[in-house]
Amino acid sequence: METILNVGINWIVSLQGLGGWLTLPMKFFSFLGTEEFYMLVLPALYWCINSSLGIQVAFILMVSGGVNEAFKMAFHGPRPYWYSSQVKGLATETSFGVPSGHAQNAISVWGIMAAGIRKWWAWLVAAIIIFFIGFSRLYLGVHFPHDLLLGWLIGGLLLWLMVRFWNPMAAWLKKCSPGQQILLAFLASLALIVLPLIPFFWLGAVNWQPPQAWAEYAAGAVTMEGTMTTAGTFFGLALGLVWLDRKGGFKTSGAWWQLVLRYLLGVAGVLVIRYGLKAIFPEGASLLAFALRYLRYTLIGAWMTGGAPLVFVWLKLAGKAK
Repeated sequence: METILNVGINWIVSLQGLGGWLTLPMKFFSFLGTEEFYMLVLPALYWCINSSLGIQVAFILMVSGGVNEAFKMAFHGPRPYWYSSQVKGLATETSFGVPSGHAQNAISVWGIMAAGIRKWWAWLVAAIIIFFIGFSRLYLGVHFPHDLLLGWLIGGLLLWLMVRFWNPMAAWLKKCSPGQQILLAFLASLALIVLPLIPFFWLGAVNWQPPQAWAEYAAGAVTMEGTMTTAGTFFGLALGLVWLDRKGGFKTSGAWWQLVLRYLLGVAGVLVIRYGLKAIFPEGASLLAFALRYLRYTLIGAWMTGGAPLVFVWLKLAGKAK
């Protein structure tokens, strides 16, 4: 393993040797794979463009995030700038490095959007963005080449599963009662929590200590915060969809000013829930803090898929689907 890491370090040092002029464009492409970017774009897609595609993107992102958290905890691999002082850490990360969440989420999200658009140019654009998001992570010194390769492999598998089974699964769920749908969504969110629990508790049980060279960077890497965020959002998205369906749904079509107002109002709601409750709820690694984090992101997910669209209909910013 040490040989693989050292080879990766040589690659990254060579890339960073190309010059600092690449830092700004690489940070831009890296931003395209962040939670903040997805939180800005996903609402626009779901509320204003194509709600069906928006839901697919949202769910594959949540599943990909949950799976990535589990693998990161299981492999507990370092970031390049943690491992070697030869690498400049041009971005800061507190989680483990392998597999790359940026690479995995990029191929999942941009791939499902290309599959939904069904145009050759969409696949071309997606491929370019996926490549440069991954390349940016190498240049910024936060991922090894093998981190990217494993992330792309897992993301590609999730993409295939989503394309293959989304429609049959959706048809099956429509036959279930609302109560059954909510229960299944809750159980699925628990599965996203259970996935990383085994490596999480194993690391704690054996009193795992990272190598001294990168111990200071990995101090906060053994955590379940990201897992609770993903699982809570997943359940909230499903809960909101069930709620919205019972109320008649909504149409994404509308005048340009309606779309703009939808987006601004909807994002304002997300920010109020996310930061308002963050200021009230306790933070940390306690069971209560994890439960409240799950609740906070459940509310965010439910607002995005159910609450906000119903408010849009009430304010005449959108019409009912049925």
